[in-house]
Amino acid sequence: MSEIFKQSFPRSLDQLIEHYNNDAHRGATIEAWLFEDEATRRAGERILAIHGITAHLRSAYKPLVHAVLEEIDLSDATAVEIAYPRHEVCTENRFRLETYPVAALCGDAEISFVPGSETDFTYRLTVTHSTGAQTIHDIFAPNRVHQDCIGETLVSPTGWLRVRDAQGNILADGRLETEYEAAFHTTIDAIADHDWGDSEPYFNELNIRVTLPVSDQPLGIGDEVLSLREALHEDFYFSLLEFFQKKSGRPLGDRGLQPGQIVPEIIKADGAPSVRVTLRDFDLAVISTPDQQLDQAQSAINPEQVIGELGTISGEEFSAQSRAGRQILARYHAGSDKAVMISGGQHPNETSGVVGALRAAQTLNSRENSHFTISPLENPDGYALHQRLIQDNPRHMHHAARYTALGDDLEYRKGANLLEKEIRVRAQEISGAELHINLHGYPAHEWTRPLSGYVPRGFAMWTLPKGFFLILRHHESATERAEMLIDLVTKRLADVPGLLEFNAKQIKLYETHAGEHGFRMINGFPCWVSIDDRHDVPITLITEYPDETVYGDAFIAGHSAQMATVLAAYDAHQELS
Repeated sequence: MSEIFKQSFPRSLDQLIEHYNNDAHRGATIEAWLFEDEATRRAGERILAIHGITAHLRSAYKPLVHAVLEEIDLSDATAVEIAYPRHEVCTENRFRLETYPVAALCGDAEISFVPGSETDFTYRLTVTHSTGAQTIHDIFAPNRVHQDCIGETLVSPTGWLRVRDAQGNILADGRLETEYEAAFHTTIDAIADHDWGDSEPYFNELNIRVTLPVSDQPLGIGDEVLSLREALHEDFYFSLLEFFQKKSGRPLGDRGLQPGQIVPEIIKADGAPSVRVTLRDFDLAVISTPDQQLDQAQSAINPEQVIGELGTISGEEFSAQSRAGRQILARYHAGSDKAVMISGGQHPNETSGVVGALRAAQTLNSRENSHFTISPLENPDGYALHQRLIQDNPRHMHHAARYTALGDDLEYRKGANLLEKEIRVRAQEISGAELHINLHGYPAHEWTRPLSGYVPRGFAMWTLPKGFFLILRHHESATERAEMLIDLVTKRLADVPGLLEFNAKQIKLYETHAGEHGFRMINGFPCWVSIDDRHDVPITLITEYPDETVYGDAFIAGHSAQMATVLAAYDAHQELS
């Protein structure tokens, strides 16, 4: 292990208290927007009050949501209109998205959004109460226009400080670079300035360990949690992918980039935030967890159980090897039916697909004439990293575990040394399948990058949950067949208890905050159907269940829906043949 950067960052709140908490500032009023949790901000207000200072310490992250949670009483509201700010650099609904999930915090009140100011970053809430009276609340959302490490112009949340003395004179009113921001930007700059050489991969593991003294805040709405630590993980991971994409001369979003494994570990710890960046070898440690009954699994199963469950399926074993040397096992179950490929774990922080694939394959294994391949865990290095990261916080998305130890998306890999992708090549060669069912997931709660423009660049479609989403990619020659397949599959999925209601609830909240959704609704399921000739298999059905971070009954519902999709698609494929 070698260290390339280490630094601690003085806490902005501590510096404010040290500067203003004295008799010279008695009678002053302080408004500050900080990246701190509510308990810490309230404690800071009490300390400043001891010296006669009136302090309003607010959240710089999602300020409107925090205002509704902490300051604005909507208990008797019948209607809430939100005028949201806009900026020429942002998409029109950027600040509207940032209010998510306030619609679910407004009780039975009718909520509406209207375009607001283009000159300042202020929301205006017009609340109609049961008495007919209206109250107006202006909520400042401090943002700054800046360039990121790859030269893109962004509008991002930032800290802010306003101070008035006892006579009301303005002493300060401007941006306050918080320690949260400084830790991120200073670390990104240090990594960007490092000599990485000219050939990929640049490292085995680039580890960014950050300590932050902030707590997560569950909202009691689905899986929604306000988490500054999770948001920082996302900012570090995807910003560094973008930096290395630019360094390699690739376009932004290129999933073939192979920098190595980028691993932000954002840990809760008291004291001033700190960062340590190190280069490490592959972590081959095995985290042991108890086996679970597969159909009742309440969380991701351990890798050893994946192998054991796969071993119950009859047929020919075939395998490939991961970048870190882990084995990828698969089965070919031959029969007289039309063959189907089933896979899971391409993005192994999307864990319901691994269980769903195994459950479906075990069901098909007991059928006469069934014909399929099953590779339930295509990316074991990412899966191992996910198992490691959830030891600290199982409720975070941990997108660092999304790609392989090479840092790429295995589906996009080309060339002779295919490693993990070899399992798919072998599956198609062995089976001759014309349908690939590829099980995926996406975040079960809001996904943000607050220090990089807020909305995840390249993944804006997935920033909010919107039910069980299906993607169908097909060759042009298979267009008619693909349309019939998605119709049959969604009709059968509509019979899964509670699934249509689950979709409707999430989509309603999604539409309220995002506006027009832009996807097709087919028999109650959001779908994206497109011609795509880059897949060798004529038809590829990709599931997207909002499973990242869910556990217990919600996880069971997820892998049950995944299993049902495989079986529905398998049966539809036979009927259409």
